[in-house]
Amino acid sequence: MKNTKNIDRRSFLKSSALAGGGMMLSFSWFSEAKAAEKVASLNLTETWSELAAYIKITPDNVIKILVPNPEFGQNVMTSLPMMVAEELDCDWKNVVVEMGTHDNVKYGPQFTGGSNSVRMYWKPLRNAGAAARQMLIEAAAQTWSVSASEITTKAGVLSHSSGKSAKYGEMAAKAATLAIPKDVKLKDPKDFSIVRKSKKNTEGVKVVTGKPLFGMDYRVDGMLIAMIQHPPAFGMKLKSFDATAAKKMPGIKDIFSIKLYDDGFEQAGFDTRAFNEMIAIVGNSTWEVMNARKKINAQWEAAGDVKDTMMGRGGKTEKIVPGRLETTSNQLEMMAEYAKKPAQQLRKDGDPEVAFKNAAQIIERTYNAPFLAHNTMEPMNFFAHVQEDKALVAGPLQAPGWVEPSLAKILNLPPDKIEIQMTRMGGGFGRRAYGSYVYEAARISQKMKAPIKLIYTREDDMSYGIYRPMYTATYRAALDANKNLIAFHVKGGGIPENPVHANRFPAGAVDNYLAEGWEIPSNITIGAFRAPRSNFNAAAEQSFLDELAEAMGKDPIEMRLELLKKAKTNPVGKNNDYDADRYIGVLELLKEKSGWGKPENAGKKRGVAAYFCHASYAGHVVDMVMRDGQPFVESVTSAVDCGVVVNPDAARNMVQGAVVDGIGQSFYGALTHKDGAAEQSNFHNYRMIRHNEAPKKIDVHFVENDIDPTGLGEPPFPPVFGAVANALFKTTGQRYYNQPFTSEQPKTKS
Repeated sequence: MKNTKNIDRRSFLKSSALAGGGMMLSFSWFSEAKAAEKVASLNLTETWSELAAYIKITPDNVIKILVPNPEFGQNVMTSLPMMVAEELDCDWKNVVVEMGTHDNVKYGPQFTGGSNSVRMYWKPLRNAGAAARQMLIEAAAQTWSVSASEITTKAGVLSHSSGKSAKYGEMAAKAATLAIPKDVKLKDPKDFSIVRKSKKNTEGVKVVTGKPLFGMDYRVDGMLIAMIQHPPAFGMKLKSFDATAAKKMPGIKDIFSIKLYDDGFEQAGFDTRAFNEMIAIVGNSTWEVMNARKKINAQWEAAGDVKDTMMGRGGKTEKIVPGRLETTSNQLEMMAEYAKKPAQQLRKDGDPEVAFKNAAQIIERTYNAPFLAHNTMEPMNFFAHVQEDKALVAGPLQAPGWVEPSLAKILNLPPDKIEIQMTRMGGGFGRRAYGSYVYEAARISQKMKAPIKLIYTREDDMSYGIYRPMYTATYRAALDANKNLIAFHVKGGGIPENPVHANRFPAGAVDNYLAEGWEIPSNITIGAFRAPRSNFNAAAEQSFLDELAEAMGKDPIEMRLELLKKAKTNPVGKNNDYDADRYIGVLELLKEKSGWGKPENAGKKRGVAAYFCHASYAGHVVDMVMRDGQPFVESVTSAVDCGVVVNPDAARNMVQGAVVDGIGQSFYGALTHKDGAAEQSNFHNYRMIRHNEAPKKIDVHFVENDIDPTGLGEPPFPPVFGAVANALFKTTGQRYYNQPFTSEQPKTKS
């Protein structure tokens, strides 16, 4: 079983593999944060839930680093090896990088998502590099009969004051036989020579020259192509079908129905079930399968309410998935009705009811956002070859460790008989954290007794789920006669989850504070979407704070800073999940770099927003102009505090990508339903931002500190929505409360 095992200190840090006279080191880690502190001391004599990274040093001084986490464009294939190479003190030019295969004993969860990759591996990979370096020093000391303290390293070379020197590769075999050092000292950040220096993407050349890196590139001899036909609407199921004509089409091998989960299947936390029974079409080529699918005569019927059994941290739970056919207009009406009802109290400070009752002025605004489709550029796909006693699956997957247990149950195979190979992903954004497409591929291969690749068309994916939920939130603020903020209330809900982060700013900065949440069950399948919940909260909250600052007669940045300084010096409550000091630092850097309030920028139509999520702080100032009667983001200034920035150029690129993505989603992103069916099916009617609509300039700045790295893939995304909304007000004179903003027909300010 590939889940946990007992490992002593020596074998934990070093599973010696003397291949070609080289040295192989493996390093494992607790997944829990508090356990990571124990690892820092290298007192590793316990049972571990493991993460692993490997260093292989060959005699010719090549350093091969295997990366545990899947890559979907965030550049972990460069940043993670940089952390190893930094402490190993090797020459970056001698480093080669490979994607590791899935093994949750050697590598742990191998999860790419939640902006976790760099912060999760910061200590284990640095410790790995430092331990390997110390072992190489010890090997040289023994070989030369000198003290290890007299040996220095630089760029993969060991040196002694006597003039003796050797490349790492010359000492690798001997080093692999030595005891693991008890304590390893890590570099002071001021001494970094690789980390904090921009390095080119290790796979960049392969990507631009079309090397076979992605799931869509995966091929084996005898592989067949499979597609599915799912019900046309959420709330419907397969009744019957006739595939007589379709089976006669050229290249078709078989057409049959498959069930995603058997009756009574207990779903894990990241298992989803949009439609449980579908039609599978299998043939020689994509074109042949697509054509045959059109010839299937299928009948569908109402699914009715469905009971799902879920396994989570709290144990087994059952939920009823409603069978209604949902329409967007009705969903909005339902949310408005739910918003009037009592909700679950998530946090309460002071006496907000009395404060609102005694207020001289109350400001209340409601914000709405639609479902959003992930729209990964690489179509959803996965390869499977299931045999009686084993299975191989391969493709783009964010969370192989989460998929494996459910896949083992579905195939009735032990986990150690399932091999998962990870390919590079052409986008993920949370969509590829959910394994239903992997299970479908495996089911089809098992039925066909052949290797197959399952491919979704864009229409398949957009109408199947998994979506960003539909949200609404009402914000209220109470002001006294002097326009001081005396109470704050947020009440949020959604289909099918509520978006409220109750302990985030401005919680802790207002004496009287109330946060409430509610949700409406739905059969429309949702999942994590870049910065889950935060992508809506930041839009609503930051828009409301701007309008509140206006009512208070204050500059929007200064008003935020005042509240944060109160949260820093005299915080309200004990559960505030943000660091006011870091939040202040981002706003001050943003103010400085954007020239906010400077006379030379007085004529600009600017909007600002800042937000905390995934342990990081990000803010943007958006400058907007009117072009051909439409608002256009001309330039953006961004400030981010994500701790130590491992690879500056790559980090800037990630922020820039988040900005462009956020602008596009806030202006255009929307997926609607009619009678349970998605009304958008492809990019002709699901609007994405275009190249000529991207800002001419995105100027990115990072707060410089030595804090361990925190998240970066997601934190810059949420505040873009609020900054765009606030810039729209300055540009058009109109406040925006409903996403996408283009649905509210902006008018030029007179």
